[in-house]
Amino acid sequence: MTCVLLGGIRDGDIRHDASGGDVAATPILDWGNDDVARLYDDIAGGAIQSAQEFLVSAHRSVGARIRAVYGLDDRQPVSVTLSRRRGSCSQRLAVVEALARRRGIATRVRGLVLRGEFWYPRFRHLHAVIPKSVLLAWPEFLVDERWRDISEIVSLPALPEVSAVSSVEPFTNAGEETLFDAIGRAPLSWGKSVSCDCLDFSEFVDRDLGTFESRDELFEKFGQTMSTPVRILVDPVFRNWSASG
Repeated sequence: MTCVLLGGIRDGDIRHDASGGDVAATPILDWGNDDVARLYDDIAGGAIQSAQEFLVSAHRSVGARIRAVYGLDDRQPVSVTLSRRRGSCSQRLAVVEALARRRGIATRVRGLVLRGEFWYPRFRHLHAVIPKSVLLAWPEFLVDERWRDISEIVSLPALPEVSAVSSVEPFTNAGEETLFDAIGRAPLSWGKSVSCDCLDFSEFVDRDLGTFESRDELFEKFGQTMSTPVRILVDPVFRNWSASG
């Protein structure tokens, strides 16, 4: 995710809950690009897949093909992420969204403002320059006629024999496992009212901005965590800095 240095998220005092999602391409989700089309064909492979099966395959393929780095530009087109073969959690999640839209699966994002402390373990010596607030675009997909969180879709099911006791290993936000990786093994909860065998990150949520038709709409309305001048200056370094050790 965009997670370091200085910047500012624009204020917005109205919760946005009107999004019905979409399958259209956007400047970020440019699924008409040839690189996106090739990856889509590799994942689909002519096989008959349910929407959930396709999304699980897409998440795994993106995780295997795109190296995890600390890229700072949340508005980077998916085609650029694929051509570089590296991307932040946010950029890799955008690839999954673009593939879903190409498949005809509607997507939207939930806008969450997180406390910067969420990333303290990963940047142990940079606490002073981690911003107070970090804007996160968290994907949701219209599957089986209801909106489902990406972690609910792609996470491995809990084993029946251990379902009575929490079987989810904590996410440390340090070391090789990134947030993108963690959702492959457990669902996440960003809200205090959810009761599940999951990774509960509700303590880090300052504001829930509601849902938006696309991450383009979210970042257009609220900006990015990083201001443009700082992002242009430091992104060339951070987008080459491996997030998996």
